[in-house]
Amino acid sequence: MSNRPVGIDELLERVRDGLDRVGPREAFDAAAEGALLVDIRYAALRDRDGLIPGALVVERNELEWRLDPRGSHRAPEATDHDLWVVVICNEGYASSLAAASLQQLGLHRATDLVGGFQAWRSAGLPVRVPSDATA
Repeated sequence: MSNRPVGIDELLERVRDGLDRVGPREAFDAAAEGALLVDIRYAALRDRDGLIPGALVVERNELEWRLDPRGSHRAPEATDHDLWVVVICNEGYASSLAAASLQQLGLHRATDLVGGFQAWRSAGLPVRVPSDATA
């Protein structure tokens, strides 16, 4: 690997070349088939926009620790390196970088949702709105 600096757009392109990214409907179907949806959006966005039912919420800064099957701080869902993980951010940018990081830990089936939570919601897929949200 070269030590030459790259911009974020080039890095994102490289990272995405190594991911089998999924669209909203594919993510929904994947969850029904056993994939773990992981929402890495920060709390203010979850509070504002709602949650995907069944998704594991893990703040981005804790993701690798919570999903490393060998880690002492792993989530109960992080059972092994064959776990199918679909990472979800707000619009599908940070999730690509996060999924690539999970792949570096050996979670070879990690990927992300194209367009993120906003694409999920726009596709009309289930969203649980916070109980204290106002219209």
